[in-house]
Amino acid sequence: MAQINPSINFNGNAEEAFNFYKSVFGGAFARVIRYKDMPISEFPISDKEADKLMHIAFPIGSNVLIGNDVPECMGVVSENENRSKISISAESKAEATQLFEGLSAGGQIEVPLDESPWGSYFGMFRDKYGIEWMVDFDPRDQVKI
Repeated sequence: MAQINPSINFNGNAEEAFNFYKSVFGGAFARVIRYKDMPISEFPISDKEADKLMHIAFPIGSNVLIGNDVPECMGVVSENENRSKISISAESKAEATQLFEGLSAGGQIEVPLDESPWGSYFGMFRDKYGIEWMVDFDPRDQVKI
């Protein structure tokens, strides 16, 4: 069964916020990716934003808090409005496809479901009710030790 995790957008202070959350909950970050680590030609990032966070994952219990800095080229996040997405971590590529297609029906696809530059199967959309979702299947998360 898929797992749902909150994902929060920040205006450049995601790392500060996540270090604060880590100081409260304890633990360690599962993944930290900076914009300079994954250049994407469709979204050119300025040198001053290269060290900002493209993705950070922080396990808290059986859930994962996810965050990122929104680059200036995509606009500013209104901190007085909803600035979060619901992130679904699927257990398989088939489940990711099923959930993406089902939930995005009648909505607006922002990032088509496909192989991502960071190695997962990822897509993002706003459903027909205006709720923002991300669907992700990362085969590296499925390895059991």
